Amino acid sequence: MNSFPKYVVSSTLDAPVWNNTTVIRGDVINNVSKLKRELDGEILVAASFKLWHTLMEHDLVDELRLMIYPVVLGAGERLFGDSTEKKPMRLVSTRPVDDLALLIYEVVRLRS
Repeated sequence: MNSFPKYVVSSTLDAPVWNNTTVIRGDVINNVSKLKRELDGEILVAASFKLWHTLMEHDLVDELRLMIYPVVLGAGERLFGDSTEKKPMRLVSTRPVDDLALLIYEVVRLRS
C-alpha cells in the first residue's frame, strides 16, 4: 500500500505521514476532475460520506462498491443523503466475502 499514490482531501492536514501521499486542498471538484483525466487506474474513496456525496453530486463517481455487513443499527447516516436527484445504477457484480456481501454498481449516465 505504501508504494501506491494516495490523495487525501483535507483542510487541516499539512504533513501526511504515509509514503506517496498528496494533500488536496481548495476546489475538490476541479482537483478530482483533473486527477480522473490524468491518472491511469482507479480512484478509491474510503470512509468519507461528505466527499463521496460531493463527488456523486458532480458526476465524478463511476462505480459504487458496497460492503454489506449483517448488523442492524437503529441510526446512522443515509448512504445517499437527502438528495432528490435520480442517480440510476446497474448492478454488475456480487460476491460473498466471509460473512459479508460485496455489491458493485456502475453509475448509468443518461444521454440527453
